[in-house]
Amino acid sequence: MLQTATSSRRDAPAARGVVVRPVIVTPNCSLRMGGEAALPYHFFRLLRARDVDARLVTHARNREELSAAWPREQDRISYAADNWLHKLLYRAGHPLPNRISRATFGMAAEFYTEAQQRRILRRLIGEGRANLVHKPIPVSPVQPSILHSLGAPVVFGPMNGGMDYPPGFRRQENRLERLTVRLGRRVGGIMNAVFPGKRRAAAILVANRRTRDALPAGVAACNVIELPENGVDLPLWQGRSARADSSVVRFVFLGRLVDWKAVDLLLESWSRARADGLAEAQLQVIGDGPMLASLKSLAQRLSIGDCVQFTGWLPQPEAAKRLASADVLVLPSLLECGGAVILEAMAAGLPAIAANWGGPADYLDDGCGILVAPTDREGFVSAFAAAMARLAGDSELRRRLGAAGRSKVSQLYDWDRKTDQILEIYEAALASNASAQGRLKGGIN
Repeated sequence: MLQTATSSRRDAPAARGVVVRPVIVTPNCSLRMGGEAALPYHFFRLLRARDVDARLVTHARNREELSAAWPREQDRISYAADNWLHKLLYRAGHPLPNRISRATFGMAAEFYTEAQQRRILRRLIGEGRANLVHKPIPVSPVQPSILHSLGAPVVFGPMNGGMDYPPGFRRQENRLERLTVRLGRRVGGIMNAVFPGKRRAAAILVANRRTRDALPAGVAACNVIELPENGVDLPLWQGRSARADSSVVRFVFLGRLVDWKAVDLLLESWSRARADGLAEAQLQVIGDGPMLASLKSLAQRLSIGDCVQFTGWLPQPEAAKRLASADVLVLPSLLECGGAVILEAMAAGLPAIAANWGGPADYLDDGCGILVAPTDREGFVSAFAAAMARLAGDSELRRRLGAAGRSKVSQLYDWDRKTDQILEIYEAALASNASAQGRLKGGIN
């Protein structure tokens, strides 16, 4: 059993009369990849920490990380083989803009991986080693699935999507990208009718109303349950640590360096705040991605290289330490469906500044951070700079917002609490499935 979680808030399901043997199925299961790939990682980790008889089916690309993280759990993990078709689809999609790549070659790769995993799932279920399937990702509400007729109920989600750029930033995507996204959503609706995995699901989990509204018609008619996509591991993301140089206010960005994260706008905002008198402050950019080199060049052109540090990718424990030693999290992302880093900052007792759009707006409020309206480029940069200057100059406001954030995340977004909820969903799905089978047998007799 994994030893990486806090003690459970409830007994194991078997003690309550329901034997739950879930199998988490996912293309990616990783803390290194970031984003949605962390969701199945946490589900499996926490289920095993409670001694739930859980299994994991994922792609072979995750083997190295998972073997190092969970050497004693490898007999519970099955890997879909990596082969020439995966590599071909990756190479074909890699040069394309992210949303086009995901809607085309990415979806094709996911279908192929799911076909491989379907065979593994049927074997595990047939051998009695699993009685429920849970597929947390991809989080796209329109992504179709072939996971049905497996001999066990299937749960999808929590899904989170249906987002576009704010109206003032629609030109972040070119016309082809916008057309591909719209077409992809329509095609997704048709494909969910052809491939009925989600339509036959025992439960569809969605993170918010926005995602519920984005579900295709047939899927929206299923058992839809709202459950936040992200959670936070409270023991890991500890409160702020004391610093000797407390006079220097430290801002931190944590995430992938890709275009929709809008770190270029963050640097412009930082430059403007510095020009307007923001002193004794530093900005640390933690993360890696295709925009790292261009962002470093932008910092030099803006003459802020002396007060901006790019750390590159850091392991999660080290990132947690950096966050704990900071004062404010900044997340200017314009297409953030989730925003787990907001919850991590709240857990660490930091106030956050973020765009009032998508996931961050689901988590933050005026009591624990500052949401900046993404009106247009000039207005957003100016307002973000003002928000940073405001927090830099008011230590009491930082303390008050940070304390409120820690309290809120403890009550609503603790991963341990979320595990309670997911186990209840599993049990309800198994009970409903048993009832349906009983009715079917009764009708046959």
